[in-house]
Amino acid sequence: METRRTLMRSLAVAVVIASMIWTTTAQVQKPKYSCCTKVLRDKLTDPIINIRLQPESLPCVRAVIFETEQGDFCIDPRQSWVKEIVKQFFSSAQRNKPLTSTAPPTSSISDQTHVGGATQDK
Repeated sequence: METRRTLMRSLAVAVVIASMIWTTTAQVQKPKYSCCTKVLRDKLTDPIINIRLQPESLPCVRAVIFETEQGDFCIDPRQSWVKEIVKQFFSSAQRNKPLTSTAPPTSSISDQTHVGGATQDK
């Protein structure tokens, strides 16, 4: 009788351990994208260091990525202010002059608008 009790306890412990291992290895990891999956429409006020253009290739959306000291921001390329800044940036880059910004060095844009975690307004 004692042997049976010991055997049942050992079996119960083995089942608990096996279920814990199965649970931790079976969890699905959410993939992290290093691209813009959503874009922001609000005007960026941080000085722009660099600009990258991102074509649509799902799950990545079409975006202009503004690199600032605060980080990279995914912006909707259809906005007229975005088109103007991109035009200025690339024309000044061709003349080998840095883009200067008169905007204050702070932004009202939240951390959710950084590459990989932006908000989308479509």
